[in-house]
Amino acid sequence: MNPSLASMNSLAMFTPCFLSASAPQVTLANFGLVGWPALCDSSLRMQRISQDRQWIHRQRKPFHCPRNLKGRPLPPVRSAEMESLPTMLMDAVEASVTETRKPERNLADIWREIQGANNWEGLLDPIDDILRKEMIRYGEFAQACYDGFDFDPFSKYCGSCKYHRRELFQGVGMSDYGYEVTKYVYATSNINLPGVFQKPQVQKTWSMHANWMGFIAVTTDEEEIQRLGRRDIVIAWRGTVTKLEWIADLMDYLRPAGLNYIHPHPDVKVESGFLNLYTARERDCRFCKSSARDQVLSELKRLLQKYRGEQLSITITGHSLGSALAVVSAYDIAELGLNRSESDNQAEFIPITVFSFAGPRVGNLAFKDRCEELGIKFLRVVNVHDGVPKVPGVLFNEKFQMMKQWVDKLPWSYCHVGVELALDHTQSPFLKPTKDLSCFHNLEAHLHLLDGYHGRGQGFHLSSGRDPAMVNKSCDFLKEHHLVPPFWLQDANKGLIKNSEGRWVQPERIRIIEDESHTDHHEAAVHTDENGGITINGQQTSSLYQP
Repeated sequence: MNPSLASMNSLAMFTPCFLSASAPQVTLANFGLVGWPALCDSSLRMQRISQDRQWIHRQRKPFHCPRNLKGRPLPPVRSAEMESLPTMLMDAVEASVTETRKPERNLADIWREIQGANNWEGLLDPIDDILRKEMIRYGEFAQACYDGFDFDPFSKYCGSCKYHRRELFQGVGMSDYGYEVTKYVYATSNINLPGVFQKPQVQKTWSMHANWMGFIAVTTDEEEIQRLGRRDIVIAWRGTVTKLEWIADLMDYLRPAGLNYIHPHPDVKVESGFLNLYTARERDCRFCKSSARDQVLSELKRLLQKYRGEQLSITITGHSLGSALAVVSAYDIAELGLNRSESDNQAEFIPITVFSFAGPRVGNLAFKDRCEELGIKFLRVVNVHDGVPKVPGVLFNEKFQMMKQWVDKLPWSYCHVGVELALDHTQSPFLKPTKDLSCFHNLEAHLHLLDGYHGRGQGFHLSSGRDPAMVNKSCDFLKEHHLVPPFWLQDANKGLIKNSEGRWVQPERIRIIEDESHTDHHEAAVHTDENGGITINGQQTSSLYQP
């Protein structure tokens, strides 16, 4: 037999092992000059997958029963959800997933530790499995702000949320989380932070001044309340997805926070852009007549009064710019003493915890010290290759020890708050080398790294089988041989529907807009005056607690 013909016969026998079932059958007629490049690409892809599997098997550990974020047993790896993955990525997940033993502790028994009561000592290296699941869960609240946001500049609702607040979790795939959204938070878009606010290219729009910035939710499912060990109030802030131009505007200056006019603490300073975004209002806009600050404080006050006497926690989360707003709002709540409750004439403090992802520095050293005095707990998750957590304060920051007293007085000397958990995306066998900075900053990539992190010096293996395909929702970070397209998350037909006349049009969101501009419940009216003072239900806050 001709040697070349024999080699083609052997290749024909081997090819069906790695081609999908839907691919055409390979015969000798296929092996012309045109077919060889595709065959070589497929062989190279298989070689890369084999190398990834070998690397994963060297890093993996013995395991038993996999469990989801709520501690419930996961279905077999080849489940309905997994079948949605391309075959090659599914095989890689099978090889990488590490199934952990059922934790002997319950979250309800240790929730204060998980919320940072002991500053997460002994829980980060190696990382506690319960803590990791809770961090991912709160990260998904921040991700919901992206998944529910209308980024389309050709939409007349650009800058708003795509879902009514009662339908947000269902719309973003979180309907079984046991929380109910009670309020949307808006901010004026007249702040100079490029890439943060989305404005439509059409003149007729839902609002010329507002952007949806996040939401407030509370645990309402009794089973989830028992699992958590308390009723949890979540404040989630939206950040930025791809554009990072706003970083350049952070080289501005620090200014006194001034959020408590009774005890102003003039030495406590915050980056001016973050403070403006948090406190600015637009009197001609029905969504921003009250600042984002007023909206958050009023709804929080209402919820704390509604559930008074229960075991409560306040958890604030955000990514990127949303992380900065999470830090500022946590400080504001604690500074005003809104987390202080009275029980048997004794002061009790509702714990405030911030789970921050890829966040920048926010304030100076005095701000950090004041946050520690107030008992706020911050856990910052960062990618060591991401540039955002390194700004502002590239030169003068918490790492600059020489002439510390002098440096702290500079108007551009910043300091991180809380505890840092540093991750490295080069440790994941799923992610490809890239120079795209937005990939390093991506929230889904952070959650993927968190799922595979087990401690410094330990191998990367997924703990819950969280779908790596989600990394490519809004970026191009997965290796090509996993066959997950980049930027795959989008609305069907770009949000268009066919009306009764056969025309493709944008559906109206009048119910969403109207309901959110006129809240359907009685809430505590919180307003800040021009001097930064705060009034609740028409009364000055002179009685606010100060430690």
